[in-house]
Amino acid sequence: MNVQLPQGEVIIKEGAANLQKGIETVGGKLRLTNQRLLFKAHKLNVLGGTTEIELTDIKSSHVCWTKLFGLIPFVPNSLAVLTNDGNEYRFVLFDRKAWVAAIDAQKNG
Repeated sequence: MNVQLPQGEVIIKEGAANLQKGIETVGGKLRLTNQRLLFKAHKLNVLGGTTEIELTDIKSSHVCWTKLFGLIPFVPNSLAVLTNDGNEYRFVLFDRKAWVAAIDAQKNG
């Protein structure tokens, strides 16, 4: 994923991830910078695009279960990010506890 970052923004953590969008799981790459969480879908996905969440918009993050068909808890390997406006983003990824810690560290400065 080729991402142009503004001056002063640096990548803190990155890795392969899937973003759960309803019943579909979109593959791509997740990056945490000192300013935002950025998910960029692979070009081969039906549902693609980029999802950006400013750190100031994140209310909380925690480990959670991946939901089969978007409904049934299936595997405990996801990260949930809740925003101040009530949206929830779920990412399936490796080392989810480290992601929670990294997000919290950036939010708390």
